[in-house]
Amino acid sequence: MLRKKRRSSVDEGDRSAESKSKKSRSTGRAAKSTVQDEAVRRNVFTQVLREAGIALRQSNTPNEIDVDQAVFQKRVHQLLRKSPQYPNIIQEFVSGLESHIEDQENFKNCLLPCVPRSSDGDSSSVCSYQESLIRLLLGVEILQPSIIKTLFEKLPEFLFDGMGENGVNIPRIIVNQLKWLDRIMDSKDLAGKLMELVSVAPVELQRDIIVSLPEILEDSQHNDVAQELNSLLQQNTQLTVPVLDALSSLNLNPALLAEVRSGVMATLTAVSLEDLPVIVKFILHTVSASEANEVVSDLRKKLELEFCVSPALTQASQQCVKANRTKGNSKFTSSSDNQGCVGLVLDTIKSAVRFQKTISEAWLKAIENVVETEDHKVTDLLVLFILHTVNANHSRRGAERVLRIKVRGGQIRETLLQRTFRGYADVMRNYFPSILSLAQGLLRSPDPCVVPFGAHMYKHAFSTFDSYCQQEVVSSLVTHICSGLGGEVDAALELLCELVVQRPDEMALYAVFVKGILDYMENLTPQQIRRLFCVLSSLAFGKEQQGSHIQDDMHIVIRKQLSSTVSKYKRIGIIGAVMVVGRMSSCRDNSGSISASQAGTLKDKERQRQVMALLELVKSCSEGSPEAAALYYDELSNLLQTCTLDLLVQEWIGKSVLEDFQEDFVIDLTPDISGNFPFPAAAMYNLDEDESQGGIAINLLPLLADAFCYKGEQWTQSQDKDKKRVSPLCLASFFRLLRLCEENQHKGDLEEIDALLGCPIMLTDLDVVEKVESLSKPEREFLCSLLFYTINWFREVVNAFCHQKDPEMKMKVVTRLQNITYLQTVLERALAATPGFVPPPANFDGDVSERPVVPSVAIPGKKGNKEKAGRKRKTSASKSSSGDGAQLEEGTEADESQQECSLKEKEKEFRLGVSLASYRPFFRELDVEVLGVLQCGLLSRSLLDTELHSREREEVQLGPAELVFLLEDMLRKLDFSLAPVKRAPFLKSKSDRSVGFSHLQQKSPQDIAISCVQLLPTLCAHLENCHNHFQALISANQGVVDAPGVDENDHQLMSSVYQLLLQVLHTTFSWTGFCQHEHHSKLKSALAVLAGRLKEGEANLPLEQLVRHSFEYLVNFGSTVPSLSSALSLTQLLIVVSEGRTANQTAFREHIASLARRFLCQEWVTPTGERERGVKHNEALQAVLSIYLERTGDVLRAVEEIVGEGIPELMNAAKDGNSKTFPTLTRQTFLVFFRGTMAILERSVRRIPAAKQDDSNEVQTEKLLTWNLAVRDFHMLVNLVKVFDSRPVLTVCLKYGRLFLEAFLKLGMPLLDYSFKKHKEDVQSLLKTFQLSTRQLHHMCGHSKIRQDTGLTNHVPALKKSLEQFVYRVKAMLVLNNCQEAFWLGNLKNRDLKGEEILSQRSRVSDEEGEEQTSELPEEGSDDEGQRRSSAARKKGTDRETSDDSD
Repeated sequence: MLRKKRRSSVDEGDRSAESKSKKSRSTGRAAKSTVQDEAVRRNVFTQVLREAGIALRQSNTPNEIDVDQAVFQKRVHQLLRKSPQYPNIIQEFVSGLESHIEDQENFKNCLLPCVPRSSDGDSSSVCSYQESLIRLLLGVEILQPSIIKTLFEKLPEFLFDGMGENGVNIPRIIVNQLKWLDRIMDSKDLAGKLMELVSVAPVELQRDIIVSLPEILEDSQHNDVAQELNSLLQQNTQLTVPVLDALSSLNLNPALLAEVRSGVMATLTAVSLEDLPVIVKFILHTVSASEANEVVSDLRKKLELEFCVSPALTQASQQCVKANRTKGNSKFTSSSDNQGCVGLVLDTIKSAVRFQKTISEAWLKAIENVVETEDHKVTDLLVLFILHTVNANHSRRGAERVLRIKVRGGQIRETLLQRTFRGYADVMRNYFPSILSLAQGLLRSPDPCVVPFGAHMYKHAFSTFDSYCQQEVVSSLVTHICSGLGGEVDAALELLCELVVQRPDEMALYAVFVKGILDYMENLTPQQIRRLFCVLSSLAFGKEQQGSHIQDDMHIVIRKQLSSTVSKYKRIGIIGAVMVVGRMSSCRDNSGSISASQAGTLKDKERQRQVMALLELVKSCSEGSPEAAALYYDELSNLLQTCTLDLLVQEWIGKSVLEDFQEDFVIDLTPDISGNFPFPAAAMYNLDEDESQGGIAINLLPLLADAFCYKGEQWTQSQDKDKKRVSPLCLASFFRLLRLCEENQHKGDLEEIDALLGCPIMLTDLDVVEKVESLSKPEREFLCSLLFYTINWFREVVNAFCHQKDPEMKMKVVTRLQNITYLQTVLERALAATPGFVPPPANFDGDVSERPVVPSVAIPGKKGNKEKAGRKRKTSASKSSSGDGAQLEEGTEADESQQECSLKEKEKEFRLGVSLASYRPFFRELDVEVLGVLQCGLLSRSLLDTELHSREREEVQLGPAELVFLLEDMLRKLDFSLAPVKRAPFLKSKSDRSVGFSHLQQKSPQDIAISCVQLLPTLCAHLENCHNHFQALISANQGVVDAPGVDENDHQLMSSVYQLLLQVLHTTFSWTGFCQHEHHSKLKSALAVLAGRLKEGEANLPLEQLVRHSFEYLVNFGSTVPSLSSALSLTQLLIVVSEGRTANQTAFREHIASLARRFLCQEWVTPTGERERGVKHNEALQAVLSIYLERTGDVLRAVEEIVGEGIPELMNAAKDGNSKTFPTLTRQTFLVFFRGTMAILERSVRRIPAAKQDDSNEVQTEKLLTWNLAVRDFHMLVNLVKVFDSRPVLTVCLKYGRLFLEAFLKLGMPLLDYSFKKHKEDVQSLLKTFQLSTRQLHHMCGHSKIRQDTGLTNHVPALKKSLEQFVYRVKAMLVLNNCQEAFWLGNLKNRDLKGEEILSQRSRVSDEEGEEQTSELPEEGSDDEGQRRSSAARKKGTDRETSDDSD
């Protein structure tokens, strides 16, 4: 058979040779022999395959196999290896293969999988899937190199063929044959061939080969191939994705991987968006823990997602999707594709941070390290959302922390958030739960700087996402409102109002959710109730009335509340009804007014009828209660002030109000006023005395007398229909409504009612206050009520006319302020004689039960005597237990004298009158516009006679009393609006701090800050006047404050003005809104005012220069501040203006420390010659001392100066003396200095850097010196207890002594461990000094137990534990340094503060364990006996010194 086949082959070869050319006979013979050899080789190839188990087929028929693949490969190997022609037969076999695959169909069959033979023979042992013939032959080791060579020689024929008609890509199939081979005989050669092929192949084949490299090559070739791939990556960016896929799967060494990663990072900004996810995945998945921070930071800098999406396309795409999600897809395909690629990038980052903690921490650190606002990117916000989405707690908390810090610092702002939502809406939708959670956390934050950002997150989420997300946003806001927490509720309500105004159509869909808040109104304040009804009425009665389905529910709720007999619910009904009226009758066109034609329409008339009917309903429901009526007038006034109502409704309200006010409260001025009154009636405070004819007056006293007659009865109308009952409670509220109606109707002109500014008021002669003690209790209460009503009337009059421009009107306003300040002094005296009096309410939007309780007025004489006797008994006991020392007696007497002085001060205050600070809620609120009166200078007018000739000239100006009145009110307003609100403690009753600020709440903090900035020139002028006043006073009296000619009252008023001005400036510049970027212009304007007072034309300077000039301007006032409280206010103002606003803070801190030290070294006395004292003085002294010690350059030296110089001077001074260095240091203020120095000493040692074993000798020496100074200061402070042993001093020493000891154990002992061998003497000295301190602390513990004072003994267990830890920690240090023989333990006897042994302990020494103490350390490494003798000698000497000090 073999011969036949050979003949046939020869014949075929002959025919082929003859057909090709006609050559010579010799050439024909050579060709004939070649063809014969080829035929032999092909027969060898075919025969071996047949014997091994594969039958070759022609055309499209696949080759058949009838044995298992492993059996086939084994047979081929054996047939070739055992052949006599081995190894030549291998070449024959390969040549036969080459001849066979010359035909493309045969080649394709050899590349495609074989099929099991389907003959009658048994083929059950053959599996269903078979490899291709080429793949099987590659598995034969002796054939593999030749087969690979053949394939690479054959492959160029098909390089550019691409995909065939039948879907077969020959080059790709050839490459696939090389994957996952069990063994590669020459991997290096194969790698070289593959890389050569990559250099010449088309792009598609290049990608296939590169992606297949990890599946082809062995690990030994990975690094070499990676080098070539890295070079290829730099040359051709089209291969980025396959190269990175291959590199991700290669096993590379770290150095090469870092090199490849840096190369990839360099091309990051130039790659296409489609390749970006793969690049980011490679970078993040190949980074090690040690390189994570650096790599992620570099990736963050170069990852520019903002350039991947066009904002215009994205915005248009969003609008298109919202309009019709099924249309217009092709128009914005590019934008969607880009967002899809961005989503893949973010998914890659999400995968990395989820499974690698180091990556998440690196991202947090990279974002946290960005300092400049401009450097923050959209990527930062997206990554924070991703980190919050990951379920790991550390990642979630870290994202919340970083976002809060960045928002508080103004580095991540609303503009960045807006760009993120606008450009990546589809991507961010996947992170909506995290966005909602972060917004909730920010809105709940007590930090006002981050709350607006949370509101912006809510707003953008509502505006950008779908209806489900909108519903979740509204539900979350409703939850915030129902929480009852003030700041959270306010922010959520404000955001709801904004959403209703900006997106009424979408918000109308969720009106039902908002309506649910009506069930939780009991927890809301009046201002919050107003906002809630504003939101609901806007939804229900808007232009298009999309939320009209809740109108009936609102009417039902309002009518139910109005008909309630409970004042709280009636108040809610009044507020809600007025807000609904405001929305129903507000202007509905863009111009802001309703034309006559509109007013005449049937719809508008029906709306007006409903409004008037609702107002009539509210009025009728409030007639039964004067407080409800007054609230109705106030609410209607607020509505007129904030809304523009329908003109007809305004006219109707104004007409009825004017008529009713004239009828109820105004009478004609007549000489005689008859009636049964408690006091004779008289017209007082008439500013229009020249107009004797046709005068009017406010009928206050008769109305109040009538109200007192019916006191305690239910308020109902009189039986006489002609006589209407009127309550004076409504006077101020009704006048405010009248004034606002007149302003709206006459565009701010109050000419119709200007007579009320100067008209008199029916009172009585106030000389009756001189004999108030002789009056009966009802008469005293009547007099106090009369004064309260009068003051509130004048306050409302000032509110009405304060903004008038006429000079005469301004004079009358200033005169009314003078009337108010005088009446307040009269009221103080009347209240002092009327204990338990409850004033009539003046602010009606709060519950009676929530109004502040007025303190009862009583002189605490007996109680003070009892406390004094108790103190004397305790003092005698202290003396009996601790000995009779002169210094101790002086210290105790100092404490007693201080408390006696405070009692005398209280008794003096009660004799003169009470403070009206606690009565503030019972006065009418002054509008912010009243503060403009501060700008009034000297006002004058000419009084004319009957012939219109100038008779005399009257001059009026603001005095110190009026300035104090206005500045106190301004400071309260600023504290309410600009000062941060502190969250109330848990389980503590919530005090309504908004009482008396209803009008102020209508304005935002930004408006208040702008008003303050506008008033700054005036405030600075008043501040300079005070400075000049005290400077002139000091110059006139040669620096003596208590000179004989100084008026005490004027001095006190001017001092109050000085301090109030500084406090107002401090509160203004402390506003946290100045930290926000959008308010930086306001801050610069404010600083420019201060800088301009020093030198004109400083407005356009940079912020740092403005801060410096403002600081220089304010420092000048330090020379004239009249009291320590004013000095503290000035220091705090300097701190607020300077710190945190410039880069160079050292100079400011040093200057502030120097100023504070100057204040401590100044003797503060009153005009009477007495030294300043009292609780407020001590609090101010404590604050100034703390500022000085915290900002001084060397804290330990400053403490040493106070303890080493100041206190010894005090101890050597007389009983009432003071320290020469620090005149503020007296026996009464010793506790303040002791507490302040102990606290700052403990804090300063905690800031000493912890010691490290690799610290240099210089660093160790410096730290050891610092600890030596700290321990020496601590020792001096602890020893002071021997002299000043009062209970507060002991408490401070026990508390801070333990804290100092703990800090020493944590930070100081490691330093001694490392530096003992090099600095043995320094360590010994330090421990010796510290041991004396610990021994004194032990004595204090024994003293506390003997005294059985729980306030002291509470500190003992923790302190003794720390003392014991100190003993064994020293032992551990000696063991570590091979010096344990220098340590020994002994029993330390319990002693008192004087070092004397406690007698009660002697009999139980054997039963109780004494305190363990260490000996002093030896100077040199001598023998043990010498060390013990030296230690014992030092111990005896120390005991002797201690006992000598205590004698």
